Amino acid sequence: MGTKGWSGAVLAVALLATGCAETDRTEASEAQDPLAVFYGQDIDWQECDGRFQCGTFEVPMDYDDPSGRRLEIAVKRLPASGNDRIGSLVVNPGGPGGSGLDYVSAAPAAFSRQVRERFDIVGFDPRGVGQSSPVYCMDSAELDEFLGFQLQSADGTGDPTAVTDASVEEFVRLNRDFVEACQERSGELIHHVGTANVARDLDVLREVLGDDGLTYLGKSYGTSIGAHYAELFGANVRALVLDGAVTPHGDQLELSVEQAGGFTTALHAFVEDCLSRPDCPLADGDDATVADGVARIAELLERAAAEPLDNRVDDREVNRTRVELGVLAALYSESFWPQVRAGLTEAIHDGDGTVLLQLGDMLYSRDSGGVYENSLAALIAVNCADRPGPRDVAAYEEAARTVGRTAPLFGPSLAWGALTCAYWPEEAQEDALSEIDGDSAPPVLVVGTTRDSATPYEWAEEMAAALDSGVLLTWEGDGHTAYGSDPCVDEEVDAYLLEGEVPEDGTVCAL
Repeated sequence: MGTKGWSGAVLAVALLATGCAETDRTEASEAQDPLAVFYGQDIDWQECDGRFQCGTFEVPMDYDDPSGRRLEIAVKRLPASGNDRIGSLVVNPGGPGGSGLDYVSAAPAAFSRQVRERFDIVGFDPRGVGQSSPVYCMDSAELDEFLGFQLQSADGTGDPTAVTDASVEEFVRLNRDFVEACQERSGELIHHVGTANVARDLDVLREVLGDDGLTYLGKSYGTSIGAHYAELFGANVRALVLDGAVTPHGDQLELSVEQAGGFTTALHAFVEDCLSRPDCPLADGDDATVADGVARIAELLERAAAEPLDNRVDDREVNRTRVELGVLAALYSESFWPQVRAGLTEAIHDGDGTVLLQLGDMLYSRDSGGVYENSLAALIAVNCADRPGPRDVAAYEEAARTVGRTAPLFGPSLAWGALTCAYWPEEAQEDALSEIDGDSAPPVLVVGTTRDSATPYEWAEEMAAALDSGVLLTWEGDGHTAYGSDPCVDEEVDAYLLEGEVPEDGTVCAL
């Protein structure tokens, strides 16, 4: 997911250097280097899912104490189909909480024939995610309440810029409950799931795969993994592609507010497209404007806040929060626009919110039986570990009011949704990197999409500027991330991965 982004009962963002020097592990003995036992592993690859291979490797939970508890990291690869193999291309789809195993499963369609011929396509579930020593917090019933919580306003519209004190108090309780559930169900693990540790795991994987230099493609949050790797292990980089970059600056609340701008841009693009179609539910006539269409969605949100929409699948209330989740989920990709048009049509004309509810379920991997994967727990645990949020509730209330002036539809809820990080244990945030510039890395290719919803284009500009060797490639398009969506971008990225040819900084691909 790309970067998915709601770390609270409403909505939130969609996102140290201790003890891991850049040494040649192949020359270190275990007696001299306690990490040598990890770098010297072999993966026992087993056939899985047809032409794929699956396995595991181990890493220390705490790199400051490598002799302590170990974590098992699940890995999957599609072996190179040609004879002129370069090595491994390690990939990550984002999140935090996205499965690298699932991304590799889509490799036959996601990567060009030339790339698949010359690279083993390798994905891993980062620590805390999926099949790799996952973190757990609330159970599924508790998550339904958490994600569906609606802040109340005095006027009954659910306006998150004017919430009541009682509603805030209840919201604080829910967020504290979430953090306590993480501590109870995951224990010490939540102190060690930050991205710096994932980057250290990635270097172990590089060595275990037998690659002298890492070739990596990360999307959305996966760009943060890649940037951390460039900072900690720049000399071990062969090629890094960071697509849909997450800015290296800002705390969790600041990122949530900035992300609201990306979703607003994407919403306007969706509405403009919708108004050009005969089945658009956002227009009364041919002269309707984008502002008119956005206003129609705002009216729907107020309506759902006052009286939940119908739900054909279960007993959950399709309130304002769940309508927001459904619309935002569909803004990640143009491929979802027909579904959100259909969902908005049912909601506006028939008062039925089922389709919008199901789109929100897709975002957080809730199946038809009501069971969630652990992606939301991982999302919050990693985001809060990497980027501490303000500890004062008043900061979130003020941010909601401020962003409400520039991104009134979704911005306030995104700001409130970052509140979970206000209660994250401070000792679980100690490993975050204070600066990322990757000063020892070769050229790093950063890809930004001008109308990206979850990772605003400005973040790609900031990432490319922060990295000493950052090179910016721009796609003037819609959707979250660019590789696999535009032939021009694909050509530039493939040339870099295969031949090390970096495009000129500032290159633009346009429709």
